[in-house]
Amino acid sequence: MKKLIAIMVTAGVLATSCSDFLTEMPKDEIAPNQFFKNSDHAYNAVNGLYRSGVPSLFGASVYAGSRLMFGPYMSGLVDNDYKGQEVHVQHAQELTLNSVNMSGYLGGFWRDMYLGISRANNAIKYIPTTPGLAESEADKLLAEARFFRAMNYYYLVRFFGGVPLITEPYESLENLYVERASIADVYALIIEDLTFAAQDGRLAETTMSGNGNRITHGAAQSLLAEVYLTMSGYPLQADRYADAASEARDVISSGVYNLTQHERNAQGEVVLANSAYNKARIADNLPNEQIYYYEFMADISDFRSGYTQYAFPVSMAPELAYAIFNNAYRPTAALLRAYDSDADLRIQEKQYFHSSLTRADGSVANFNTAPHIWFDEEASLETATSGKDLPIMTYANILLVAAEAIAQSEGVTAEAVDYLAQVRSRAYWKQTTAQVKADLAGLTPQQFVEEVWKERLRELLFEFHVWFDIQRTRQFPVTGDNGEIDFVDVIGHQNNFGATYSEDHLLFPIPDEEIQRNPSLDPNPGYGN
Repeated sequence: MKKLIAIMVTAGVLATSCSDFLTEMPKDEIAPNQFFKNSDHAYNAVNGLYRSGVPSLFGASVYAGSRLMFGPYMSGLVDNDYKGQEVHVQHAQELTLNSVNMSGYLGGFWRDMYLGISRANNAIKYIPTTPGLAESEADKLLAEARFFRAMNYYYLVRFFGGVPLITEPYESLENLYVERASIADVYALIIEDLTFAAQDGRLAETTMSGNGNRITHGAAQSLLAEVYLTMSGYPLQADRYADAASEARDVISSGVYNLTQHERNAQGEVVLANSAYNKARIADNLPNEQIYYYEFMADISDFRSGYTQYAFPVSMAPELAYAIFNNAYRPTAALLRAYDSDADLRIQEKQYFHSSLTRADGSVANFNTAPHIWFDEEASLETATSGKDLPIMTYANILLVAAEAIAQSEGVTAEAVDYLAQVRSRAYWKQTTAQVKADLAGLTPQQFVEEVWKERLRELLFEFHVWFDIQRTRQFPVTGDNGEIDFVDVIGHQNNFGATYSEDHLLFPIPDEEIQRNPSLDPNPGYGN
């Protein structure tokens, strides 16, 4: 069977005012002492982590957009055609969010990530004592559980700053009100978990699709490299660039991953319909390029992808199979200017984006530019169901992490130039790799790093990194004409919707409902009640 089907297990204590109720476990839940009785229970507990916590944020809602789009909305570089009813988009773009008006929306982020952490904590505690589980299997499952706990804390700390550190299952009413840990302490746990996951051969050194769609060594090490890079920027400025470079180098040198290349004709010209970007769009996943992806399955309703519904504006719905489309990740004019309209293949029609559809009769329908990368022909034109997996962590990201980290720690070496050039030369279809490298080789470290940032914006747009990069660099990409990008201080900068960033905006407000539940929580600066 292609997909890893997650069996969700809830193991926790529900707190109410009725003490009698607390002595019993609800019939739809399983207490830890009733579970983890055999190896299947351990696998089921870990399988649930693939769908809870951070992975659930990548799910698609046709009107609201994926929740991971909230950061790009904050950047003002993408728009949502339904933002008139989806007020979270307006608050993000206009920077009017606060702990009250975003309490329900951001409270969902908070609850879901702590649910993922809670489930991971249960697995981490009970897998070592599960009967019938071989030591090697237990090690593998523990590595997966700690990977997901780390991922949940990694997103929490970037969204909200210091958050409560909870590493044990909730099995009593003790220690319910946990104070916020420091950002440094949260990152320390993330590193500890990912280091455990990446060490001692616990995870397979292969692709995710070659590993039964389970987390691999490359995924754990790639996330660790990205974490070190993030720690090196704001707010910690911990200078872990050398560590980021080391981890990324290991992923690159493993030989497991590579960039998908374009199909070319006999004259060496790119066949646009079979470019690397269209190969990524058409394939369910690209095993050697997509290090970690979120799985979808068309014939299971709860697991279907909604991303193909973001590939067209609502005006196209009458001509297509879905009842509704929404350009929920519509690129603004400012974002489109980040790509050189002549030199960059990604901006050509029907590569990253499209603005037309050729009908069966040969006529052409035109519409506002939308993400072509999510266009699933069969789903959009025939079935209205898509099972295309969503890339979350790609090899291009790791090449760019390595290039930036090496430049920051060692200078603009030939190795750093090569990693950036691999990504850029695939996009710059009219230049040779040698020409791309020559343009990069003479740059100062800061100039080179800014070139990496430009490629992160252009290449990783659909992996939702843009706001996280603005946070860690404190630099905002201001686009000019045909691919020109200047970086300015984000604090004091006015975005495309006329709102001016302050330092407070670089973290999200702690949801008011969480502050009400936990009197030990303090609001983030600028979001006090």
